[in-house]
This record gives sequence, C-alpha cells and structure tokens, in this order.
Amino acid sequence: MGLAVLYSRGLAGMDAALVTVEVHLAGGLPQFTIVGLPEAEVKESKDRVRAALQNCQFEFPARRITVNLAPADLPKESGRFDLPIALGILAASGQIPADRLAEYEYAGELALTGELRAIRGALAMTYRACDSGRAFILPAMNAPEAALVEDAVVYPAQSLLQVAAHLAGRDALTRHLPVTEAVAPHYPDMGEVKGQAASKRALEIAAAGGHSVLMSGPPGTGKSMLAARFPGILPQMTQQEALESAAMQSLGGMFEVANWKRRPYRAPHHTASAVALVGGGSNPRPGEISVAMHGVLFLDELPEFDRGVLEVLREPLESGRITISRAARRADFKAQFQLVAAMNPCPCGYLGHYNGKCRCSPDQVSRYRGKISGPLLDRIDIQVEVPAVPQDELLKQGEGESNATIQGRVEAARQRQLARQGKPNAKLSVTEIDTWCKPDAQGEALLRQAITRLNLSARAYHRVLKVARSIADLADSENILTAHIAEAVQYRRMDLQG
Repeated sequence: MGLAVLYSRGLAGMDAALVTVEVHLAGGLPQFTIVGLPEAEVKESKDRVRAALQNCQFEFPARRITVNLAPADLPKESGRFDLPIALGILAASGQIPADRLAEYEYAGELALTGELRAIRGALAMTYRACDSGRAFILPAMNAPEAALVEDAVVYPAQSLLQVAAHLAGRDALTRHLPVTEAVAPHYPDMGEVKGQAASKRALEIAAAGGHSVLMSGPPGTGKSMLAARFPGILPQMTQQEALESAAMQSLGGMFEVANWKRRPYRAPHHTASAVALVGGGSNPRPGEISVAMHGVLFLDELPEFDRGVLEVLREPLESGRITISRAARRADFKAQFQLVAAMNPCPCGYLGHYNGKCRCSPDQVSRYRGKISGPLLDRIDIQVEVPAVPQDELLKQGEGESNATIQGRVEAARQRQLARQGKPNAKLSVTEIDTWCKPDAQGEALLRQAITRLNLSARAYHRVLKVARSIADLADSENILTAHIAEAVQYRRMDLQG
C-alpha cells in the first residue's frame, strides 16, 4: 500500500482555501475513486490523469486508487486538481520520490498529452500560498500573473514530465521572476471631448473624491466619450489596489499581465441580468461590479436596465462588497468600484435640446425617470446635465485639457485626503463626516436652506458634504466654504428637478 499527500488550493469567492490532496493505493480490483465533494470537472479528471500518465510513459497502477480532497465540506470545481492528483499517484506508486512534495503547492489542468493548461484564479491562490511559506508550481501560462504577488515563489511548468523531473531532482524548474518594467497604462484622452466644461469639472470632482456620477443629456452629447475617458483621470493605482483588481479579474479568468496597474473599465449592456452584474452561479463567480474593482463601472442608458437589476447595486454602492448566498455555498467578493451612469432626459432623448423637437408629455417624462428608484438615485453623489454642444463649439480647433493635466490636480487632492483621513472622501463614515466635513457658518446656513427646499434625505445631506469636501480639496482649501457647498448642492440635479 502507498500513500502520498500534496497541497493545492480551492476557490470560494476571494478566499483560496488550502486543499489537501491525499492519494492512497490499495490492493483489490482496479478502481479510481475521487471523494471530498468533487464536482463534474473534478470527477472527469480521472480520465485526463489516466491518459496523461500513459502518454508520458508512466505506469498507471492497476490497483484500487482513492483520492481524497480535504476538507470534505468544501466543494471542489475546475480542472486545477489534475496536476496534484497525477503527482500523488506517481508518488504513491513509487515512480517519483515523495520527500519533497510538501515543499510546494500544485495546480494545473492536464491535457491528454501531459501538457499543463492555464487555470483561473492563479493570482488569488498564489497570494495564499505565499502566506503559507510554500512555493507554487503551476502552468507556465499562469506564471506571469502569479508572480505579481510580492515575495511569491512561483515555478512554471509546461508539462507533467517537467514537474516529475523537478521533484526527482533531475531537471530543476526555474523560478519565474516578475517583470519589473513599469509600463504606463494608456487611456483615451479627455482632451478629445470638445466643450462640456461643466461635465468635465463634475468628473474631476468625482475622480478626486471617489464619488459616483450620473450624467443626463440628449443623445450624441458626449456622455459615453466622457465615461470612457474617466479612468484616465483617476489617481494611479497603488500596488495593493493593482493586486486586488488583478486577483478579482483572475477569478473571472480574464486577467492579462499587459493590463497590470490599469484601471478596469466595464460597460455591460442594459440587457445584463442581476447575476451578471453582481455575480452568482452554483459556483459563485464575480460579476461586473467586482471585475471593475478599483476601476469604473459604466451603465449607459440607465433607465433601460431592468429595475430589479439596478436595485441590486444599492448595497454594494454603500458597503463596497457583495455576498452571494446559495443553498450550498456562500461567497464574499469585494466591489469597490466607481459607478458612472448615463441616461437621456426623456424617452425621445431631446428634452431641453436647442432644436426644440421633443414632444414627450410631462407624464411620459415622469414615468421614464421613475424607472430609477429614489433609494438608488439617493446613493449617486453627483448628478450632472450634459447639454448638446453648440455647432460653433464643435468647429473650434484644438483640444482641451489632457488627462495628465487633470490627473495631476486629482492626485494632489487625493493625497490631501489620504494625509488627513487615510481614505477617499466618498468612503467617510458619518462620524468622520462630522469631523472632516464641517462647513463654515455661511455654508452651513446655505446647506440648511437646501435641505428644506429640496427635502434632502440624511444620506443625500451627507453626500453633499462629502462632495463639498472634495471640491475644497481640489481648491487646496482646508475649510469647506460657501462656494463649495453651493457647487455640491448643484450636483443634486435630480433633486432640483424633482
């Protein structure tokens, strides 16, 4: 009888739990059994492992093989357990030495030829493996992203034969070192948008304080152009933000090393379901709000989204995370994104346009805007009108301020916030708002008047103060002045119109 013990990782949301792979060979009729709550992809590994071992000229033991994936109550999915199972069979049957198995963690899907195929979630698994003090052996295609984890020891392999040779001490694998060259991410330039000075100002404030934005205006006024250029004026990503963003994209199987430290920009179609937006499935995977981690989620034609889909955004906008609960599983995903939404002012889109061709009745306009619930609208910090650009403005030559110019001001304002309170203004709690967002006497009087006239909720009141704090930071003002409060109140446009 032979027994081999190896280590791998399972995925449960952002957590990559340790999975112990135990392989036992016993006498009796030949049989291959996998236990430990395996799902279909893991059960199918029996056939992949058998073919890979035989095609690599190893002997497949004609014995009773039992593979236990512990802990037994954690569901195991995907083909990442192929490699540790194959190595466990080789070690238990004495075809490779077992003395070095515990030094590493293993993950990789096997082709029938014995080659290793890429897996998803490599970055999240390597992050946890690094905490355990073990090195990680995984497919060569996943090595660049896994090596982004600081202090991680990653050994890429092309095939099962290479891993077996490494463990046997014949042909050692080479540690993969991360590429240290910093390539500045490229974004579309804000200077390409003609006119819309007020909208650009609103987006600059949103970028400085981490606020959500709703743009309302006729078709063709530049709402989508502004949103696509918004990531380019956000502060540069920190190492921790880049790692969290990359890990979330890796869980969805869509991370590319070329996008390292590039703010994600997600723009789902208005036919997207609630599960596509927030995540879910029998094996919960991150949705668009999590894939947009530390980046931008753009919802164009906001009223065209199903109302139930929009309502699921309310909790993540407040808490910055989402919990997916299913009968057998529960997964937590971070969802720290900036919401940028766009909508038309009326069903035909031309309400307020200088050509005067809107024929929508007040009742139609009211029903159209009513598709967005009050509680969701209350959670959007900045609401700005994007009017039609006059023809003479479009014909002007030259470009406006570039991303670099605007980003410089945004970076300076964000650094003031971090130095003062350790977080962006949008994330301030109620107690912190009372401490850091207290306006002067005239500003407080103006705010009281706005609360009375606009019937602002307590949440809207706090959001006005946070936006005013961001405006003051952009102006390098230690105090929130009356002008800052007045501008912040103007960004409650839907309240003004309602």
